Amino acid sequence: MEVITVRSLSKSFGSLEVLRDLSFTVNRGEVVAILGPSGSGKSTLLRCVTHLELVNGGSITLAGKDMVRDGVYAHRDALREICLKVGLVFQNFNLFPHFSATTNITEAQVRVLRRSKKEAEGRARALLEKMGLSGKATAYPCELSGGQQQRVSIARALALDPEVLFFDEPTSALDPELTGEILKVIRDLAAEKMTMVIVTHEIPFAREVADRVLFMDGGAFVEEGPARDVIDNPGKERTKAFLARLNRL
Repeated sequence: MEVITVRSLSKSFGSLEVLRDLSFTVNRGEVVAILGPSGSGKSTLLRCVTHLELVNGGSITLAGKDMVRDGVYAHRDALREICLKVGLVFQNFNLFPHFSATTNITEAQVRVLRRSKKEAEGRARALLEKMGLSGKATAYPCELSGGQQQRVSIARALALDPEVLFFDEPTSALDPELTGEILKVIRDLAAEKMTMVIVTHEIPFAREVADRVLFMDGGAFVEEGPARDVIDNPGKERTKAFLARLNRL
């Protein structure tokens, strides 16, 4: 069953065309990795699908509901409901510095989902335990490592019970020793059949965890297919050159 359907998506900033006629689908329980060089439009694509950027044309359907059809957005109330179906984990954590780990996770539950404080705190405790952070419930972001902050960020996204979780290069702000912490969390979510779309430069990780890979360049999809097929035996010269360059680093 398709959870995300994108058709003929376009996005420009002034005269700069960033996304060009993009179409793809994501099925329930599937993990899709988006690969590509910097500036290829990967992050902009995620921001469009999560409604942080407005598209110029095309259609986006989430969990059977049209967010935007042929460039026309749904009514505000319907749009709010649709946007609750997705969660986004940012590169740089984006935690509130004046909130503890628990409050960072409970705030949106109370304000957006109208959960009681007791219920929201219970959900936060369960997610902190899931992230291996039971002992950090009262810690503030400045008291946490980068890996711990990112795990709180993932817990915050999961607290709203999204149907799809998006990751925008979740390890790019971490040193190599902490990267493994986040990749393990994502592996565990994949094992639980969480639907995920991950922008990443971690090629071995994408090969292991993703069901499919979409390779982007110049605002368009160059190649897509099963993760191991695309990474081990790319069919397009541009994909081959990109992977070869990463392998030399």
